[in-house]
Amino acid sequence: MMARRRQAARADIGLIGGSGLYEIDGLHQIKRVTVSTPFGPPSSPLVIGELDGIHVAFLSRHGIGHRFNPSEINYRANIYALKAIGVRRIISVSAVGSMKEPMKPGHVVLPDQFIDLTKRRISTFFEGGVVAHVAFSEPICGSLAASLLAAGRAVGATVHQGGTYLCMEGPQFSTKAESHLYRQWGVSVIGMTNLPEAKLAREAELCYATVALVTDFDCWHESEEPVTVGAILATLCDNVALAKRLLRASVKSAASVSTCTCQQALEHAIVTAPNTIPPRIRRKLALLTDRVLPSWKGKR
Repeated sequence: MMARRRQAARADIGLIGGSGLYEIDGLHQIKRVTVSTPFGPPSSPLVIGELDGIHVAFLSRHGIGHRFNPSEINYRANIYALKAIGVRRIISVSAVGSMKEPMKPGHVVLPDQFIDLTKRRISTFFEGGVVAHVAFSEPICGSLAASLLAAGRAVGATVHQGGTYLCMEGPQFSTKAESHLYRQWGVSVIGMTNLPEAKLAREAELCYATVALVTDFDCWHESEEPVTVGAILATLCDNVALAKRLLRASVKSAASVSTCTCQQALEHAIVTAPNTIPPRIRRKLALLTDRVLPSWKGKR
């Protein structure tokens, strides 16, 4: 089943983050689009606009008014909806806790690795009669991350290139024992939302990179107060203003990123014999699989 759109709309770049991100200076021709997907509704309608000649789509990850906790987010619907309107590159903006002294609140981290400690989330499109194994050793699109690094430096942000993002289940914050353990692992930042988001983007053959906005030191830092929502929100207000400047600076270069291996992730990844895939699943995943599976005409 293909996505059904109430309005024809296209976008080149997808931005996933808080609902305030679409208030970027210079964004015009704004419209809200509701996209239906085979996986249910996305977290929010897509806000589509033009920014410096590039069509961008904003998706509020937690829903309008922050209604969904990290485990309740419909990650599959979010990624599918962006793919359905033509998005090929996704920039994920996320608040994170720092696990390293040099990465201070107010800084930006561009992680290049993930550790997945989530427990309750569906992390694949491929199930119910079809199996795919995509490569994920390099989970971030290097070309897209490079454009974000250049943009961050151009707007005067303190940017840390590379590092490991540990994705915990939440919604509770870490215990001190957990926080100290993660530091022993060499983790750079900790958050609750970028997985399975990044895994699903790879399965959808979309470039994906994270702009991690440091809001706190988790609870490991002896000279800092343990993380609280109040402290996070106070820092996040300043971080969001910085993120808007960074995103505007990065959009044009991100749109010009040449075709990379992210966009061929399903080549040879589907291991199920095509003629054994249930017709219902073929229809459900057609948006993702038609490029790589043999021509097929299913019957209802």
